[in-house]
Amino acid sequence: MAAAKDFGIEPRQTRVIETPYRRIRTAIPHPDSLATLRTLRECESRSMRGQPPVVWGKTHGFQVEDAYGNMWVDWSSGVLVANAGHNHPRIVTALQDYIASGAPLMTYCFPSEARAKLVEKLIHITPKELDRVFLLTTGAESVEVAIKLARTHGARLNPKKRYVISYEGGFHGRTYGAQLAGAPMEWVDPNRYFVQMPFPGSIDTDDKRFDMFANRLKEMSIAPGDVAGVIAETFQGREAKLMPVEYAQALRAWCSEHKAALIFDEVQAGFGRTGRLFAFEHYGVVPDLVCCGKGITSSLPLSAVVGRAEYMDQFGPGEMTSTHTGSPLPAVAALASIEAILGDKLIENAAELGPYLKAKLVNIARPYHDQIEVGGVGLVMAMVFFNNREERKPDPDKAFQFCEESLLGGNLFFAPVGKGYGAIKFCPPLCITKPAIDDALYGPAGIKDTLTKVMS
Repeated sequence: MAAAKDFGIEPRQTRVIETPYRRIRTAIPHPDSLATLRTLRECESRSMRGQPPVVWGKTHGFQVEDAYGNMWVDWSSGVLVANAGHNHPRIVTALQDYIASGAPLMTYCFPSEARAKLVEKLIHITPKELDRVFLLTTGAESVEVAIKLARTHGARLNPKKRYVISYEGGFHGRTYGAQLAGAPMEWVDPNRYFVQMPFPGSIDTDDKRFDMFANRLKEMSIAPGDVAGVIAETFQGREAKLMPVEYAQALRAWCSEHKAALIFDEVQAGFGRTGRLFAFEHYGVVPDLVCCGKGITSSLPLSAVVGRAEYMDQFGPGEMTSTHTGSPLPAVAALASIEAILGDKLIENAAELGPYLKAKLVNIARPYHDQIEVGGVGLVMAMVFFNNREERKPDPDKAFQFCEESLLGGNLFFAPVGKGYGAIKFCPPLCITKPAIDDALYGPAGIKDTLTKVMS
């Protein structure tokens, strides 16, 4: 699998842009930021060169500034983290108050009030069937734990019950087990107990029938009773597409029938991103295990597995822990973030502005309908560029050029993702407003102008 492109750091002159939401006054990146960029390139692994060369100075709400007077509408949310908005006052104040109190900055697995409040809150806002929480640091860790719980539960029922089913094109993190469940990588050795299904209605297949799942198992000679768990992103990150509701409901029924854990990876989708608190709410089903991360804090590193006690309570005291599980500062940030998302009605904002944003993007992309597809739900959209849409062959060059040119126009995206690196994700903080969307799309050097330039 080819790597993503490396962003250059040579400053580029561009037009001056001055709107209430975007401001570009200098060459990008600013020449004075080159020392920082060069230090990072000299000291870090090459894999860290994968994002546009902007040294973030300040953040607030849905905007990012550098130290030189430039300001962007942030369509990245720091890769779907800042759901409540950057530097939300509730989160900042909660962290400042906690630090000022002299309370511990780490507690290992010793009890803490911050951890207790957070796990209680997570139990309160999730379905009653999900009655246990395990806190970690990253989304990939939460996936590792969910797989571990599913396979342990399966093996204790039946030594042959070891298969984990995931979906083609999925992304679950970059640790080893998460990569086994995700897209194939050259350094990940095949494991016969990890197998993949086509994701219904994705870039790879138009088929949305659940029959596809059962038929594929037969083709692979896997008995349903030997499946320990099925893991799926609630929306597949590369295209921001939800599973069809009927498929998800059939999958829930199949997992219940065959005593397989249904795991939904909500690391990108949770905490209001899709216009629901959790994306699985769109399906009308309750999974056995939910993987959370990113938007859980809108800031500091923290993740969680929320699940049914029959899975979560399999290990005794000290048998499943993590050094920084529920570390106080991230726990404080998470509690404040959840309260901000609920209190500021950001879920409702995502539900209202999602269709508005999607309609605007579809309209902007319409002249290039044979090369671009727009999809998504809530405030997560994907604009997929194709060399040949009929053959579903992505165009990574156009996607990369769009990302670069948008930066010069005051619109900040993370690098192209998905199959062939052909998708640009639109996932702003959930506090974004309609006027800001309009300006970013239709204002000077906005998305519409950028797309015209890239596609000409």
